[in-house]
Amino acid sequence: MASVISNAKAAAGMAPGDRSPASSFSFGIYIFFLIDFFLHLSARFPAYGVIRPTLVLVLIISLSLFLQRERFKGWTKDPIVYSLGVLLIYIIVSLPLVEWPGSVIKNNLGDFVKAVVFFYFTVLLVDTEKRLKILFFVFVLCQVLRVFEPLFLNLTEGYWGSSTHLGHGEFSQRLAGAPSDVINPNELGFVIVTAIPFLHYILWSWNLKARLLYIVILPPLMYALILTQSRGAFVALLVIGFFIFKESKRKMMLIVVTIAIALLGWQVMNDEQKDRYLSLVGKSETSNAASVDGRIQGMFREFSLGLERPIVGHGLGTTPEAKTHILGSRQASHNLYAELLIELGFVGAFIFISFLVKVYRRLVDSSKTILTSRGENNTFYMNLNKALIAVFWMYAAYSFNYWGLSQYYWYFFAGSVVVFYRMINLHEPSGLLQEESSRPANRFSNLVDVPQKR
Repeated sequence: MASVISNAKAAAGMAPGDRSPASSFSFGIYIFFLIDFFLHLSARFPAYGVIRPTLVLVLIISLSLFLQRERFKGWTKDPIVYSLGVLLIYIIVSLPLVEWPGSVIKNNLGDFVKAVVFFYFTVLLVDTEKRLKILFFVFVLCQVLRVFEPLFLNLTEGYWGSSTHLGHGEFSQRLAGAPSDVINPNELGFVIVTAIPFLHYILWSWNLKARLLYIVILPPLMYALILTQSRGAFVALLVIGFFIFKESKRKMMLIVVTIAIALLGWQVMNDEQKDRYLSLVGKSETSNAASVDGRIQGMFREFSLGLERPIVGHGLGTTPEAKTHILGSRQASHNLYAELLIELGFVGAFIFISFLVKVYRRLVDSSKTILTSRGENNTFYMNLNKALIAVFWMYAAYSFNYWGLSQYYWYFFAGSVVVFYRMINLHEPSGLLQEESSRPANRFSNLVDVPQKR
């Protein structure tokens, strides 16, 4: 007991900067890794791409973390970290039992590893409030730039990047990522709806200049979303809108603004864009309606495909292969939950969903901590927590329209939640820490004991 109280008191008097954080070099390389990944620098600069920068950066960061490993003792005891570790062990242990282990190793393992490192790099390298703010600033800025670049090219050069078939030999142009980017219209829509909640909750609640910046940034994002014709992103936007409305103290004014934006957006749409969004409610007059029905039927077929090997699945990343061999069509409906069942089986799907549940519970715990805390920067943490909760449910909804097991977004998000929870506990006032001293300490690292919230 004396040890616990002593640790709590030590934590109370310890500023984040006194925690011997990971080296600035490691963190700087990670930030550059994010910029390189999101802005696809290797595609923009071919000579730079020859050195395979993503692999080189991952190796440099991993080596740097290994050399600093003494600073991270006990970090795996965090429940989210532990849960993801269980998933990794399961994938390794079940490999000999899946349908196509060779495909997993040869073709799919690399993409999964490249996605998972976002979690571990974030958890280990983002260990101060300043670094947390830099992380989200760089992340959101990169997403905004990924939207503005193709939008600018569209307005100045007529660039679209993709199209969708309307039937009878007709096509409708859709805005995709920039030529140096690799994202299709649905993925560009995903980028847009990911950035909006962070911009709204952080900028709108900051100061007048930040609000003006938000007002300047939001219309181009919304217009770009219209040009993508992404119905999944539109539904995800409704999820974000629900949380903004729920948290708003001026609901009537928000309703009026929303109606005005909707009317303006409808006016700037052409007939093809209107028809595509109307297909969500069965009012389409083209093949857009059939594509909605086809997407729904495709989801059911993929879930039934998962029942072909329900225990351990067909193997990591083998959804297209399984569809080709069993259903006769490689085209996927882009559903994370079906993907989990097909590739990992019921066991792996349960582990992954448990991982997501732990992430959400941490956000709930963070809300309670912030509400009872009298620490500094409470407004920032409260608004960031609201943004994270909105993004969580948006991701959960969008995952019905988007794969994600070997994509970065859930892992980066989960790592950010781990760091966020740690930061708000580090900023607990000493009085509250001493009130918690009788509870078991969560030995997240050898640097500081974080009180375990109930």
